This record gives sequence, C-alpha cells and structure tokens, in this order.
Amino acid sequence: MATAAIIVIGNEILSGKVVDTNSPYLCRELRGLGVDVDRIVVIPDEIDVIAAEVRAQSDSHDWVFTSGGVGPTHDDLTMDGVSKAFGVPIEVNESIVARIERATGHAANESQRKMASLPQGAHLIDTGDLWFPVVVVGNVHIFPGIPELLQKKFDSIRSRFQGVPFVLRRVYVRRKESDIAQELNELLEAHPELMLGSYPRIRGTEYEVLLTLESRDAAYVTRALEALLARLPADAVHKVE
Repeated sequence: MATAAIIVIGNEILSGKVVDTNSPYLCRELRGLGVDVDRIVVIPDEIDVIAAEVRAQSDSHDWVFTSGGVGPTHDDLTMDGVSKAFGVPIEVNESIVARIERATGHAANESQRKMASLPQGAHLIDTGDLWFPVVVVGNVHIFPGIPELLQKKFDSIRSRFQGVPFVLRRVYVRRKESDIAQELNELLEAHPELMLGSYPRIRGTEYEVLLTLESRDAAYVTRALEALLARLPADAVHKVE
C-alpha cells in the first residue's frame, strides 16, 4: 500500500489569513486512488524548515506533495528548500524560461526567471493546457498554493498514483454514540481489519451518528455491514449508503 505525506508551506496558513483547502482536496483524491495519506504538515516559509521536512517525509513515504511557495516573490522559497533537502544546487531551467516567454510574449524578467529556478535534475511533467509543468524531485511533487491550479495539475497526473482504492459504506443511525458503542466494539472484535468511523452530530434531526465502514476488500466491507445491521435495532437505522 502506497503512503503519502502532504507539506503545506506558507506563513499565511499558519497566521490564519488564508484557509488551507489543498490538503483536504489531496486527501480525498489520493484516498480515492488507494493511497494512504498519514501525515499533513504545515510549515513556514523558511528554507531550512522546508528542507528538513521535505527530507524527513521523502525518506518515510512513497509520495510527498508540497503546496505553496512557488511564485516570483521573496517568500516563495519551496524550490530552494527542496534543493537543500536533496543536496543539489538550484538553477534556472531554460525550458521553463522559454515556456514563460511563449506565454507572456516577451523576454522573461528577473521575477519570472526566479519562477524558472528549479532544483538541478528536477523532472518536469506537462499538465495539459497549463503552461507551467509539475516539478518532481525524487518522490516529491511540487504544487502551487492556488487551489484551482493545484487541482488542475494534480488531475493531469493522477494516474501516476493509482493503488487499490477503499470501498466505503455509510450507515446513518438514530441513536446516540454512547447507545451503540458496545455494538461497535463487538463489530471490531469480529472484523479487526475494518476501518470503522463514528461521527456524532451535535444537532441531529434525522440521524444522530454517521458510521463509516472501509476496507480495500469489498466482500469484507459487505460482511461487516451485514454484521453491524444485525446488531443494531431495526428502528435505529435511518439510511444505508
């Protein structure tokens, strides 16, 4: 099973000025592809911090995804941090410069050449109609912080990360969590490999708790679901999806 870590880079996230929507998006998409995200880290725009975190997550995961810090301004330091993480110099990539010049219709200025400065040996993956490619160093995929761009870029390369996806079933229950805790414990004893989630509603109307049952084995989920429904009172179940 492939594992992934997400590194969100930006002082604006840590200060609360901007709300991170990229890591929830990546978590949903990667899970749907069968990749386990087991780490999300939010760090400031500091080269040494970026380098340390990228190195650590790269060593311990199959895939690493960074978000943010890849623009023309002074605080866009992700490329520098990734370069330091892998011990390679950063250099202007003339292929990127040419792309910038084709897109803008004029010679690249200093800020645009900064955007074209990449870790030496970086792999470039074209992303459909987007002129700037996805930059990959080792197992680290470097994405912009702008959600619309990140989503388009990820979608264009999503087939690289295909694993065995999870099968998910949902059960909406008209009981408080404390009323069904014993049944849930018994279910897990009988199905120890099941990923069982229990999510109470603060202001429940039609249901009080949402239960999620997950596994990469569809038959296993079906058996667990049948066992759960047999344990719960019939009038306790509002809906099954």
